[in-house]
Amino acid sequence: MPHSKGFSSRRDERSSKETPIGDVVAGLLREPLFARGMAVGRLGASWEQIVGPKLAAETAPDSLDDGVLVVRVSSGPFGAQARFLADEIRTQANAELGEELVKQVRIVVRPDP
Repeated sequence: MPHSKGFSSRRDERSSKETPIGDVVAGLLREPLFARGMAVGRLGASWEQIVGPKLAAETAPDSLDDGVLVVRVSSGPFGAQARFLADEIRTQANAELGEELVKQVRIVVRPDP
């Protein structure tokens, strides 16, 4: 496994032995750092189906940690709409993920740079 930012606590030995790429990818996906991002990536890929096209144009899933899905919105009015729909967003996100990973939806107004 790589020994870069986020992997400083790893204690496994490096090896020059050839390893199939599938084994490397499978190992990375078992790492909590990568596994956390996979759910957000899946939500981002289907965000329009989760929240609808108008809201999807102004919002995006930002992170998912400890059951809290942070949704970034472009402005206050869209933030109010997303807060109103938070329970529906949680329900649809969990349906997309196929498990109850999202316990709460938190809305943050953070326009894209």
